[in-house]
Amino acid sequence: RTGAKRQARIDAGAHHVVATGEEDLVARVMEITDGQGARVVLDPVGGPSFEPLTESMARGGILLEYGALSGEPTPFPLFSVLGKSLTLKGYLYSEIVSDDAALERAKAFIVAGLESGALKPRIARTFPLDAIQDAHRFLESNDQIGKVVVTV
Repeated sequence: RTGAKRQARIDAGAHHVVATGEEDLVARVMEITDGQGARVVLDPVGGPSFEPLTESMARGGILLEYGALSGEPTPFPLFSVLGKSLTLKGYLYSEIVSDDAALERAKAFIVAGLESGALKPRIARTFPLDAIQDAHRFLESNDQIGKVVVTV
């Protein structure tokens, strides 16, 4: 939402960072894509930002909705979906964990990525279990860049 973590995102490999609270999402995505729009969008938020996301998409694009962090209603962007022939897909982790074969493929992918160095998880901070409240407060601060780990 803000540019506060922009450099950290670039250092982690992002080619472009759009601070949606400071920039016009649609205009910026169109600028980045030379007017084509984004082919794939991953959204963990939903809510009012859903419509601008679809407006920023390319014809035939795919949007994967995997969360509802907003808590506000998510309007259905009928004209963007129809006009651009968009595919919208909801995703829950249970698609993987409830399917033994898919779970094994996912585990193998993750293990191979960690072993080869292709996947490099960034740990923001580690907390002992008895400091779980501190870990939660740290998450709520939104100051972290990377994962928060609680050790048992």
